[in-house]
Parts: sequence; structure tokens; C-alpha cells
Amino acid sequence: MDETGYSDVYTNSIGMQFIRVPAGEFEMGSVEKEINWFRNEDPPHKVSIMKEFYLGKFPVTQKQWLEIMDRNPSKFTGEDNPVDRISWNDAQEFIKKLNEREETKTYRLPSEAEWEYACRAGTTTKYSFGDSESELDDHAFYGNQDIGSHPVGIKKPNPWGLYDMYGNVWEWMQDVYHDSYESAPADGSAREDNNGKIMRVVRGGSWQTSAVGCRSASRYFLPQLARRKSSRVGLRLVREI
Repeated sequence: MDETGYSDVYTNSIGMQFIRVPAGEFEMGSVEKEINWFRNEDPPHKVSIMKEFYLGKFPVTQKQWLEIMDRNPSKFTGEDNPVDRISWNDAQEFIKKLNEREETKTYRLPSEAEWEYACRAGTTTKYSFGDSESELDDHAFYGNQDIGSHPVGIKKPNPWGLYDMYGNVWEWMQDVYHDSYESAPADGSAREDNNGKIMRVVRGGSWQTSAVGCRSASRYFLPQLARRKSSRVGLRLVREI
């Protein structure tokens, strides 16, 4: 607990742990010439995160999802594995019910700016641990090394104590997907302007994603209603302060 009255780690009623992320500025996107599938990380731009927030220490697990939703949709089952095979709409329903359970309105999906800021944890390299892909195995389940998701928290965390930011499962963002950062918000908020495609951003890569797709700047997209083919997609929550 510090002078603001907030702890650096918050645990809620169903055992979800959250790490406090400080306010600050960072350069979002590919801050150097990096290979990426879609060339959709341009232009690099400064983002100011004006307000600190809590971010889930881990992706939401199947045990936590089951506690709120009374069903487990996951293909790769295990109570400590991240929930998978959920749509963006499913994520919103989980958030609604969790807020009702705790009589609050503070839980939500992160914006992709908040996610990348927390993932980088003050770094400007391809990964929060540096530029070397050879070290990624210490931090992520990725690249079809072992088919399916794995229990959260096994690999090394990033410098701010966040686990599974790379690999394991992609994570839904609040943002509507656009092909570039032209006209993107500079204040860390989610981009909600409708582009007519109803595609939402996912971040972080999965157990199937290559090392290139697991970089801090890497971004991908899926239809908002995608579920049956989304066995590689889960979620991680923000809790507002």
C-alpha cells in the first residue's frame, strides 16, 4: 500500500490477481524496422497513458470463467489454463457478470494501447526481455512447440510482473481493428470508431504463433463473433482505479 491507498497487487473475490500499471508515455508500434505479417504497426506514435490501472497478472483462467459463467467453452481443458474458444461478445458478457458479482463497474477489456504499454513495461525492444528470439522460450508457449494452451504463470514474467503476455492464447482487446494507426487515439483509450468490418484486435500471440507474431508490437484481428475457431483466444482484464 502506498500514499494513494492502492496496493501494487489487487486480488478480487474469485482469486483474480491484478498488477498496478503506472501512468506514463511510450512509443506505440514498431519502434524499429521489425518484420510483421500485415505491416499494420505503422505509424509509430507517442501515446500518453494518463491514469494508472490494474491489469490481470495472468489471462483469465478456466476456473475463474466457470465461477462466473457456469460453463467452460474451452477446447484445451485445465482449470489453471486460460479460457479459450470465446468470442469478443462472450468476453463482454463475462465482464458484465463479474462487475455485477462485485457490485462495481471497474472491470473491462484493455485498450490495445494499454496492453502494449504494459507488455513493454518500459522497454523499446522487440520483446520486454530484449531483441533475441532465442530467449522467447523462457517467456512464452508459442510456435506449435506443444499443441494447445498451458497453465498460466509457468514461464517468466515481464519486468512489471505480468505473465503470459507472449504466447499461450491471444487476448481480446476492446478496440475495433484498423489496418494502421492513422487517427488512432493518443491518450491510451480504445479505438471504437466503426470501420464497418466488426473486427476486433487481439494481442500477444498464442501457442501456435511464430516468434514474429509474439513481439510487443504485433497485432492481429478476428471477427467479433468468432468462437468456434478461436481455440487460441482468451482474455485478460483491466480493473480501473
